[in-house]
Amino acid sequence: MNWTSLLPPAIVLSSLLPGLLIFSLAEHQERLRVTLNLAGVTIKLLLVGLMLWGVSQGMQFRFELPLVPGGSLLLSGDALALQFVSLSSLLWLTTTLYAIGYLQRSPLRSRFFGYFSLCVSATVGLALAGNLLTFLLFYELLTLATFPLVVHRGTPEALRAGRVYLAYTLGGGSLLLFGVALLHALGGSPEFVPGGYLAAQMGTQQPLLAVALVLMVAGLGVKAALLPLHGWLPQAMVAPAPVSALLHAVAVVKAGAFGIIRVVYDVYGVEQVEALGLHLPLLALAAMTIIYGSVRALQQQELKKRLAFSTVSQVSYITLGVALLGPLAAVGALVHLVHQGLMKVTLFYCAGNFAETLGVHRVREMDGIGRRMPLSMAAFTLGALGMIGVPPIAGFISKWYLGLGALESGHDWVLLVLVGSGLLNAAYFLPLLWRGWFARAPGQWPDEQPLGTGRPGLGETHWMLLWPTLLTAALALLVGILAGSGLSPLAWSQLIVNREFGL
Repeated sequence: MNWTSLLPPAIVLSSLLPGLLIFSLAEHQERLRVTLNLAGVTIKLLLVGLMLWGVSQGMQFRFELPLVPGGSLLLSGDALALQFVSLSSLLWLTTTLYAIGYLQRSPLRSRFFGYFSLCVSATVGLALAGNLLTFLLFYELLTLATFPLVVHRGTPEALRAGRVYLAYTLGGGSLLLFGVALLHALGGSPEFVPGGYLAAQMGTQQPLLAVALVLMVAGLGVKAALLPLHGWLPQAMVAPAPVSALLHAVAVVKAGAFGIIRVVYDVYGVEQVEALGLHLPLLALAAMTIIYGSVRALQQQELKKRLAFSTVSQVSYITLGVALLGPLAAVGALVHLVHQGLMKVTLFYCAGNFAETLGVHRVREMDGIGRRMPLSMAAFTLGALGMIGVPPIAGFISKWYLGLGALESGHDWVLLVLVGSGLLNAAYFLPLLWRGWFARAPGQWPDEQPLGTGRPGLGETHWMLLWPTLLTAALALLVGILAGSGLSPLAWSQLIVNREFGL
């Protein structure tokens, strides 16, 4: 073994080992807990940076361990994996800082941060999975690691949400297992290949390949919150704000969307999916989910639930781009994987800031909040405008390429879906911005001081809540402004698409 084969498991272990150590810490060992958290995320970012450099130089990163007859545990670092790994690692840093500040007065912090690290380990392992068997293993580990985070508060509402979460995700995992088992019986468990390793398998196996694809997409669609498999997501909003941010921007919903990308591009290939005729039902389902999620978001008066239904809509843009089967749409889908993560994590950080500092949980309570918390409200504004698709924020870039992809593939009606969704996004986000900046509600807030110093500006809330929020908001703006740069998520997405489509 050389260092290139050891790097993929090292990236997974950089969060797994600190997490296991954190479980053993007493609650009062806060300094050691923080040190382990920050050491793990720092090492992970350095290792991911090293792998990014290596892939750009043409190096191959591969770790394989025999697991079952005919299948192995395979971790590899291709360009698509690194897109997801880089997002997960960066947002683990910001969310760890945020969670330390958010939970500083809460009990059971060692348990929380232990499972938090396991969740990130499962996400990174899933991203680096080099075959379906490895993907399935980490996909199920992700479900088990996130359940304790959803029920962390232990309230009846949290426990009920946890039961719903398990029912949906374990059911989805079973469908995925059946699909993977059927595919394994048909063609073994080869490595993921750009263009799909099943691209040449047609003929008599075509009906069974179609059944396997339907099973896998249905199983992945649970975590991706595709209609009608989305019911767990709004209920999971009883979890603490850092968990909500993790579920929506980094881990669970992105794991489902990433899995659909892998299955379509690197298992079946776009030509095989088109020959099976299953891209059209998937396209229609994604379009319906986009509109449905936006309509339901418009109806919500609780801020986090409005953001939750927004996620149902926004993550389906990724599935929409994949189902269009064209290179431009694929660019839009892949770059939205990153852009939506940056924007949505910012919005959930802001919701947590409003709740922890001023006790604001509902839409009607946001009146005048921009004068009390101007920086948090400015970050919320950037995230909301990006979701609407206002240039030059990141969301505009994603929707632009999805629109071009719709025209390229001949599905012009998708433009109506994108425009309609944009208008609905404006309808449920712009009233929040108007309330925050222009509405007046004197004497609405309680008299107690916020977590910060009580001063406006940088002291509007605890600095560990504020700085991650400002950082991700700035990144959401910068990746849009610098989209033409060779180092942008857009450029990396174009590199992936060139390899997947053989361009």
